[in-house]
Amino acid sequence: MDPRTKKFQLLPSQIRQLVPSMGACYASDRITVDGCRVGYMYREKPDSATDSGWRFFAGDESEDYANTADNLAIYEVNTVCNYDQAIIPYLTATYGSAFGRNAETNGFEPEAAPTDDSAGCDS
Repeated sequence: MDPRTKKFQLLPSQIRQLVPSMGACYASDRITVDGCRVGYMYREKPDSATDSGWRFFAGDESEDYANTADNLAIYEVNTVCNYDQAIIPYLTATYGSAFGRNAETNGFEPEAAPTDDSAGCDS
């Protein structure tokens, strides 16, 4: 899907500055378009000087979904914080960190980071 035709859950005017600028991240459309909370997030070594290394997923994406570029987009980390403020305490985690949402407590718990050949989602 062309990013210009996506119907995001939040309008640009609804995005508030919640965290200092950290750079870019990838987020699944399940969060920004479908309105799901972050269910799985991990931080890898950045791809570029502007990349924070953060990757955010709802956690229910299939491997095919996560491997389809049209289902992901690049955002400022702050933008994703506006979709789910629960991620904010974890944003200073080191590269190689991963967290999954515990359905019982609604909090995040450390998880294994994805390997190079995995989609990075909890499917």
